[in-house]
Amino acid sequence: MHAAAVVPAAGSAERFGGRKLLADVRGATLIERTVASLRDGGVTDIVVVVGPDTGRLLDAPDVRTVLNPDPSRGMFSSLQAGMADLRADAIVILPGDMPFVDPATIRSLLRTFEVRGGIVSPRFDGKRGHPVVLPPTVGEEIVAAEPTGTLHHVLAAHREERIDLDVDDRGVLRDVDHPEDLVDGPRPGRAAAGPTDGSPDA
Repeated sequence: MHAAAVVPAAGSAERFGGRKLLADVRGATLIERTVASLRDGGVTDIVVVVGPDTGRLLDAPDVRTVLNPDPSRGMFSSLQAGMADLRADAIVILPGDMPFVDPATIRSLLRTFEVRGGIVSPRFDGKRGHPVVLPPTVGEEIVAAEPTGTLHHVLAAHREERIDLDVDDRGVLRDVDHPEDLVDGPRPGRAAAGPTDGSPDA
């Protein structure tokens, strides 16, 4: 099975203070960690979607970079840009600011998709997270939708195809919005972060 991933990474990172994807995470940049999770999880085709002002993020020959000319339209427009010319048996969506997903979780999601099909999401502590695995037909719907839409709206039309895979991996809910989100362990006063603007539960 050929699995491809789209990694939206075109946001301005204002809440973080800018240049979030180049922040250090255990000796590598945040975006390098996100991409490594996908690569180690069995994804062979990785597309990172950047904005006009993103700058250089990666120097990896196995990663393609696609431009979203107007990321102010939201994450969904980045998904559309990344999927426009994508050909794969399974499409994995993982936001660029989620570097803590265990590669084993991605392998489990892909195995479940290969056996059962549908739309597969990880679920930790009763909450859906990322990455989400889609069939190419749903990817085509995303590309054809209005850029102001959301992933949630597309997936809502496929409720009967949803599969939730329970995982022991808090990383599926752990996006990085602020510098303190990079600290391991619970952070006082803040709930576990979850993906927004395109999340399966948004």
